[in-house]
Amino acid sequence: MNALTDPDRDRTDDRWDDGLIARSRRAGADEGEDEAGPDGDEALVRAVSGAGSDGGKSAAPPLSAEGQALRVRLDALRQLVGLSRTRLDGKTLAEAGRVLDEAAARRGLSPQHTVVAIAGATGSGKSTLFNSLAGVQISETGLRRPTTAAPIACSWSDGAAGLLDRLEIPGRLRRRPRETSEAGALRGMVLVDLPDLDSAVGAHRDHVDRVLALVDAVVWVVDPEKYADAVLHERYLRPLAGHAEVTFVVLNQLDRLPGEAADLVLDDLRRLLDEDGIALGEHGEPGATVLGLSALTGEGVGELRELLAQFTQEKGAPTRRISADVDRAAVRLRPLYVADGHAGPEIGEAARAEFEDRLAEAVGAYAVGLAAERAWRRNAGKACGTPWLRLWRWYESRRAPRTLAGLAALAAIGGRGAAPEQGPVEEEVTARQRVEQAVRAVADEAVTGLPEPWAQAVRETAVRGAERLPEALDEIAVTLGAAVAVPSAKPPRPAWWPAAVLGQAAMTLLQIYGGLWLVGQIIGVLEPTLMPPVLLMVAGIVGGPLVEWACSIAARGPARRYGQDAERRLRQAAAGCGRGRVLEPVAAELLRYREVREQYAAVAAGGTKLSTTRQ
Repeated sequence: MNALTDPDRDRTDDRWDDGLIARSRRAGADEGEDEAGPDGDEALVRAVSGAGSDGGKSAAPPLSAEGQALRVRLDALRQLVGLSRTRLDGKTLAEAGRVLDEAAARRGLSPQHTVVAIAGATGSGKSTLFNSLAGVQISETGLRRPTTAAPIACSWSDGAAGLLDRLEIPGRLRRRPRETSEAGALRGMVLVDLPDLDSAVGAHRDHVDRVLALVDAVVWVVDPEKYADAVLHERYLRPLAGHAEVTFVVLNQLDRLPGEAADLVLDDLRRLLDEDGIALGEHGEPGATVLGLSALTGEGVGELRELLAQFTQEKGAPTRRISADVDRAAVRLRPLYVADGHAGPEIGEAARAEFEDRLAEAVGAYAVGLAAERAWRRNAGKACGTPWLRLWRWYESRRAPRTLAGLAALAAIGGRGAAPEQGPVEEEVTARQRVEQAVRAVADEAVTGLPEPWAQAVRETAVRGAERLPEALDEIAVTLGAAVAVPSAKPPRPAWWPAAVLGQAAMTLLQIYGGLWLVGQIIGVLEPTLMPPVLLMVAGIVGGPLVEWACSIAARGPARRYGQDAERRLRQAAAGCGRGRVLEPVAAELLRYREVREQYAAVAAGGTKLSTTRQ
């Protein structure tokens, strides 16, 4: 979030249109604001509402290394928002959208100026400090509270009109400082005096929140009595811990603290800031600046002026401020893109295999394979069996309706067998449950390690893909399953099949020849030699079953391979259907998540520096 306000505060007048183009800001005077500051000394104080011929816009200088890094992060954030729009609601992405909008708006305005706001509670002396830095009475001070009713701006150079328009500060509240030798060091700074952050007037607090969301840096003014105020720390300083590099904390009214009391209060203030998570810029380390001064007597004001002058001349405050906003947005978006699971969620090979096995069970691939194997062996039996056995099987098939099974079938046809129809229905329900269970299992495997929004998206994708999956599997089972289980053409025969048929024919011929020989002896046509024809008949009778048995043994391997091939084809068809409808859409969703995860990593790069936030 790029707003220097309470994160839970609802700003109804600052809507994000779910786009990536910076919003235009309202410009013009606020008719409800009170005039502040005297109008008499035109030589020292003049309005700068039209300062700068370019309206605050100028050609941007070459980007520094910090600016280039920020540009990369903003581009990644833009890509992140674009990729996430269809998966996350607009309210969730609104914060990132505001960061992009405000960054684009600020980068389109003068990079030569640094906008610094002076904020504080009632009675902290911020207006007095504002006047002391300007060298002239601009913001009204006094015993009446609140004194400052609207933001007042003071610009040390021309060209800041666009920035002030963005802050919605009307021309009548734009001032210039006293022209002194010290003022030259602050050239490029735009100082804004804000109303009291704890004002009883809601409009004043709204001014504070709105302007703090847009300025480049903030000088927080506290006094010895209210430096530990809960409103200041809980509503502003603690949420802004990541903006330490653009934060100044000033303990004003040191003249009221005798002896070593000032050092004690400053030490306690540093302790509170440390508890807020704000890194302090001590010993040359980047971070928040903490110092004490007295705006009334001028003690320490010169040091603050020098620090602000150096800070302004660096011209890095806008980049640091936007970078801190991106850091804050990245922290808030982290639960949406990073979870406590593995970094690269995917559908494992084991999960894929289990999914395909469940689909194979749903279409009955194993049963189809067994049926195809039996069909192959049955065809082998028809070709290699003895003629007498084949005649017996034909006879049995002709009288099958007279058996109990045939009578049951006839009864079912007559309407008395409605109960057996429950079998296919139950099998269909079981198959559908297997499909649903398979989809749930593969979805649960895929979402392991995914944040909840993306896990929900993956589950919804899997459910959508599985809506017509049972019907598609039923069609495969009816068409391909029946084709491979009971093929219209005979299964392919092995090379030894003709030899087996020839052997069976030879055994049959031996039986016929031996029988005819024996009949010829009985009727007296042939000489009575009983043993040879009997031996021939016995050889044919025994040899036929032996050939059939040998063929059945030899047919086991080809039949098993044929059944396995039929099972494999049906399994592959079911797996292909499952891949096209479930696995591939889920894999595409996971790929999309990996893309947004990479973009988030680019956005969050450098976001945990100790220079901005103490971990």
